[in-house]
Amino acid sequence: MIYTNPVLKGFYPDPSVCRANGKYYMVCSSFQYFPGVPLFESEDLVNWKQIGHVLTRKSQVMLEKINSSGGVFAPTIRYNNGRFYMVTTNDTTHENFYVYTDDIYGEWSEPITVKQGGIDPSLYFEDGRTYFMSNGSDDNGVGGVVQCEINIETGEKLSASKCIWQGSGGRYLESPHLYKISGYYYLMAAEGGTEYGHMITYTRSKSVWGPFENYPKNPVLTNRNKAPFIIQGIGHGDLVEDYNGNWHIACLGFRQIHMWMPYHNLGREVFLIPVQFDGDGWFTAGKDGTCAESYELESDFVQSPKKNYTFENTDWNIDWCYLRHPKLENYELSESKAVLHGTDITLDDTDSPTFIGIRQRDFNFDLSVDLSIDCGEAGVTVYMCEDEHYEVALRKTDSGFEAVLKLNIGGIKHIQTAVPVDSGSVKLRIVADNLFYNFYVGDTHLGCGQTKYLTSEVSGGFTGVVIGLYAVGGNTAEFENLAIDYREE
Repeated sequence: MIYTNPVLKGFYPDPSVCRANGKYYMVCSSFQYFPGVPLFESEDLVNWKQIGHVLTRKSQVMLEKINSSGGVFAPTIRYNNGRFYMVTTNDTTHENFYVYTDDIYGEWSEPITVKQGGIDPSLYFEDGRTYFMSNGSDDNGVGGVVQCEINIETGEKLSASKCIWQGSGGRYLESPHLYKISGYYYLMAAEGGTEYGHMITYTRSKSVWGPFENYPKNPVLTNRNKAPFIIQGIGHGDLVEDYNGNWHIACLGFRQIHMWMPYHNLGREVFLIPVQFDGDGWFTAGKDGTCAESYELESDFVQSPKKNYTFENTDWNIDWCYLRHPKLENYELSESKAVLHGTDITLDDTDSPTFIGIRQRDFNFDLSVDLSIDCGEAGVTVYMCEDEHYEVALRKTDSGFEAVLKLNIGGIKHIQTAVPVDSGSVKLRIVADNLFYNFYVGDTHLGCGQTKYLTSEVSGGFTGVVIGLYAVGGNTAEFENLAIDYREE
């Protein structure tokens, strides 16, 4: 069967995949959003259903007042002896830790810290031993992929941290993962930075500690020289063997807003690329070492991405997220509506405003929602970070109610349009395509904002646009009849 990339759309970067009990499980980075580390399940590696999050309690992760793109980086999920492990970095606290569960649908443990620095940690299990690796500096100050043996029950280091590989020569070595296949230890990583020079490289050894021999044709996978092409930034991948014995790389990449415009607003998404081993034990990816739009997979499935999102067909605890640790007393969430109680914290702050969001999944969508307020301000935001976000909102003034379009770019806070409305109840709408977000109150067009200003190329960082409902100003805001409908491109 043929599938189309990306296999998971929207801001779900740094995918890591394991298999267990006849299924596949995947985690992705969440940065400043909570709950942390979205968790997915699949039967075919193509259709992914979110089943929860890994970090669901405040005690598991520190997110207080962190900047956008701080927080939770690059998780790895592994399964060993009936137990799932997720290991990650809190880049704000510079802490590597892991949690575990025996029930993939249940709660995960409290964090166990490993006293090895760096980012993008990973675990490798063999013969009752556990190896922990990250990208950083070893005990002698040597930089690269650093490894130590740990006690998996306590996180205690059982060996010194040793640099085992320094990459193939690209900048920003990251995302190390170790596998044993047919007698070789394969160490796969990313280089080049998670932008247009991103690439996947690997090396191999007969020993878990090296020395390692580089793949002669590194990088094994990159779209850096595939242009003009909408898919870019391919890298940061994880090898996975399917239940038919075929190998794949699940990796991140992004889609430009236009073939000739190097900007991306959807964030880094999940792509799936087939892998082939040759007679000498080296592997290649894709047909030419690049990521194509579609591939054939030896499996019976129908790729069925979700096109319509409502309050009724989403789960507040799974599909939606908060900025940092929320004050849950400010949210009344039911199957048919959301009642938000605003505070003085705004979307410009590095705190937790009254905000609940869902990731933008594609360029083209129509959104509508009915909103009622008593005072203050509330509305819908397309949010990249605290300095770049657009809002269509309703607010109470001394003379009545007005609908406003607010465009915040680079910290410049601009009210594009303000029009009076008859009451504190309106229908807000957003009509988006790859180049523009168009904003409406009822049928009145308030204006537009260019998508390119809500992109990593402008705002920096590692996230993507999240569509959020928000309230501010000590008010009560009631949202009903939400519909987000994605259109064909």
